[in-house]
Amino acid sequence: MPTMTIISCKIMQDEIVWILENDPAINEIIVVDNENIGEFVEKLDRTNINYTKLPFENISPVCETENASKYTVLIYLMELGLHRSPKELKKKVYETVEVLAPYSSGILLFYGLCGNVLGNIEKDFAASLLSCPVHILKDNRGRIVDDCIGATVGGVDNYLKLLKSVSDAGTYLFTPMYSKSWRELLDINSRLHGDPDKVLKIMKRIHEMVGYKRVAKIITGLTYTENFDDAIREFAEIFDFEVMEFNIGNQKIFEDCYQQLKAEIKA
Repeated sequence: MPTMTIISCKIMQDEIVWILENDPAINEIIVVDNENIGEFVEKLDRTNINYTKLPFENISPVCETENASKYTVLIYLMELGLHRSPKELKKKVYETVEVLAPYSSGILLFYGLCGNVLGNIEKDFAASLLSCPVHILKDNRGRIVDDCIGATVGGVDNYLKLLKSVSDAGTYLFTPMYSKSWRELLDINSRLHGDPDKVLKIMKRIHEMVGYKRVAKIITGLTYTENFDDAIREFAEIFDFEVMEFNIGNQKIFEDCYQQLKAEIKA
């Protein structure tokens, strides 16, 4: 069997661990070694998932390694900070797809529209006659999910219902990884000449002005990220937010998209 490459934002690493843990057909897992994999490989270790960590230059192209009896999953995690610039996010994702295509029988992007910059990525690479199919996360009606929250709650319709239910006040929506990564996502430690306390005070004033009052805990059913409750509580205390809870997270979109591409590249 061939090699599936998963290119993902760090924020969806728990869903990747779940995929790897629940597919006994995987013969080999390769994690591309970069600065984004620290938490991820710790979770693999805690879950007793066997993997090989390799620098990119040590990975062999599919044409040199493909074996009909061997199915490999290659993981490449991207940095969180790209979300601060949709243009840069698109550029980096497209570049990464192009670089990893020779090592892949198919590429699955654990991304959504992400500011509407990735909506045409499948068509763009199909038109480029890339040697492997490129797919992005979609719901059961074939619509690309808006972002990682949209994927986690099961797609566009469920996401719209969730947003409508909290539309009376500004609300942060936190999955476990969001709760642990919001400082990195918002670049708290680097802004204002590296004065995070000042940044947080300014953020608190902005929240008050624009009407942000809550943080919603999205329970995904996954426990790979530890101390979810503590992280939510810390965020709420910093900004004097109310905590809400939605038990609506699931892995259906991740599982469905993974299995669809797996069947395609296996055929």
